[in-house]
Amino acid sequence: MAGNSKDSKILAYKDMINQLNKTISTQTELIQSLQKTLEADRLEKENLRQQIEYLTKKLFGTSSEKRKDIAGQLNLFDEAEQEADPTWEQELPDDITVPEHKRKARRTHADLFKNVPSCDEIISLPEEERNCPTCGTQMECIGKEFVRHEFRFTPAKGKVVNIYRETYKCPECAISEEHPDDQTFVKAPVQEPLIPESYASESVVGWAMHQKYQNGLPLNRQEEDWKQLGVPLSRATLANWIIYCAENYLRHVYNYFHRQLRMRKYLMADETRVQVLNEPERNPETDSWMWLFRSGEDGLPPILLYHYTETRAKFHAASFLQGFSGYLETDGYQGYNNLPDIKRCSCWAHVRRYFTDAIPKGKEYDYSLPAVQGVQFCSKLFDCERYSKAKNHTAEQRKQFRLEKEKPILEAFWNWLDQQRPNKGTRLAKAVNYAQNRKDTLMTYLEDGHCSLSNNLSENAIRPFTVGRKNWLFSASPKGAASSAIVYTMVEMAKANDLNTYKYLTYLLSQRPDDKMSDEQLEQLAPWSETAKTNCQN
Repeated sequence: MAGNSKDSKILAYKDMINQLNKTISTQTELIQSLQKTLEADRLEKENLRQQIEYLTKKLFGTSSEKRKDIAGQLNLFDEAEQEADPTWEQELPDDITVPEHKRKARRTHADLFKNVPSCDEIISLPEEERNCPTCGTQMECIGKEFVRHEFRFTPAKGKVVNIYRETYKCPECAISEEHPDDQTFVKAPVQEPLIPESYASESVVGWAMHQKYQNGLPLNRQEEDWKQLGVPLSRATLANWIIYCAENYLRHVYNYFHRQLRMRKYLMADETRVQVLNEPERNPETDSWMWLFRSGEDGLPPILLYHYTETRAKFHAASFLQGFSGYLETDGYQGYNNLPDIKRCSCWAHVRRYFTDAIPKGKEYDYSLPAVQGVQFCSKLFDCERYSKAKNHTAEQRKQFRLEKEKPILEAFWNWLDQQRPNKGTRLAKAVNYAQNRKDTLMTYLEDGHCSLSNNLSENAIRPFTVGRKNWLFSASPKGAASSAIVYTMVEMAKANDLNTYKYLTYLLSQRPDDKMSDEQLEQLAPWSETAKTNCQN
């Protein structure tokens, strides 16, 4: 009996031990699961914190990606660079001016107003004060002295011009007995009105375009401005004038620019959202797109074209660039991939921006952080580009310089990037993935010295549209959006070629371009032509 009791206890203890082991195993699994949950929550919290920092920096911080390294701080990639050439930085010529430290000379009044008409105002002594205070004799003017410059402004004003034309007849034919019924009458030629049955002139329409697309002044505010001048021009009237002139006149110049653009070998592109109302079968809140296509650094006069589309689909870019063969610099949008006869170059400024956004607040000079190291790599490439530009390298020299100086930096960057293991979902992970996914197109610029390291030129060209959009908010119709693309093109073309935008717009409208004009005639309307420069420079 005693033996059986002992065995029973042993069995009971074994069962208890097994049960405890199962409990421990279950609790261990639970602990591990909770630890994973806590780690996931920690990572999510960190990602959210980074997102808050990023958005705060975007809203309230500086938008510049330029940074100054601490003097004496060893850069991450110094070793690779020195192996390539330890002395190249010492070759910088003494006369290169660092833009950040260049102090502009103070301009004189003559420099400030060199393009403004001037006149003299003579202040005379009042008649009653021209007698000598000593003897009472009438005094004589013996000269004048300069006192100061004043800049005076005359507010805009309009006038109604009543246009008549004269009719001439031959006095001899009028009294001729041989041909008493053949009297000759000739009327002076008159240009057709800018808009049929309208009192609009090129100066008024050009001013409305200039105000909206150059100065960002919406049509409703222009309407109020015209009221102050005593002219009841409604926003609807102004909009109709702009659309009519853009489609019937400026469109032909735009199409000529488009043909010229596709003949270039180096282009850039960017795109941004625009809200367009009354698009067929689309909600007003749906995003539409404004594209910017421009010429690159080819040494020829710049060409910039805006292009409106309802969507961001790839076929829009393919259609607009049909016939173009060459290099295309863009941002990271995948819609530019595999376009026919086009080699794509990706923008290194975007890569730098991704790494800059991944730097935690207050850690900009913590060189142990991968995000800071990534920014250093990118900044070194831009330093090389500035050096090449300062040396006035030709395209071929620029290509060789890049292969000798920048390629080792690129190779070091890709090796470094392969070693990074950022946490999933972080801004650093996004930066690493962004660069890795575009490695081939980020290296394309090495093939040709005309290619650019960044897409900054097209970003700068599309910025006036994004600034203006904050004021006028949306386009009321697809036709209005398309017309805006045309007028923005004319404005930015004028600016890129150093012309006065208002003068250029009125000049184009005064020429009444149409589909009967040859390319030779349209060439005379281009902002780089001597005719346009003569008529439209300040």
